[in-house]
Amino acid sequence: MSSIDPQYQVLVRAPGDSGTSHALGPYRLEPLISRAEQGATTAWRVRIEAGVRTPVSYHARSEELYLVTSGGGRTWLNSVEHPLVPGVFLRLPPGTTHSFEAGPGGLEMLDIHAPGCWPDHDTFFVGGTIP
Repeated sequence: MSSIDPQYQVLVRAPGDSGTSHALGPYRLEPLISRAEQGATTAWRVRIEAGVRTPVSYHARSEELYLVTSGGGRTWLNSVEHPLVPGVFLRLPPGTTHSFEAGPGGLEMLDIHAPGCWPDHDTFFVGGTIP
């Protein structure tokens, strides 16, 4: 049996188990993999409150995968609008500009980056910093 790199440990997290959640502008982010646990990816629970639209952002190096888990709304990927409902999957190659608007029930998504990405690493907002 081969040895497993300790940074790649099995993780099981229920909502709120990470113990940390923070706001990034209109986003409410809960990291599912801490910096200390990070291997090749990062994963986040993302919440956007009802009626809120996020600024346009992109990641220069990271591919980003979203799965809408509850609520709904719409997204703009490279300026093309797409509706969002539970179960919709999005794949954003590096450099894809994106923005979200939550519907009346808010919007919750699972967000995975490869390689890993943090708000202070490989996250860029069109027009500068997040308002």
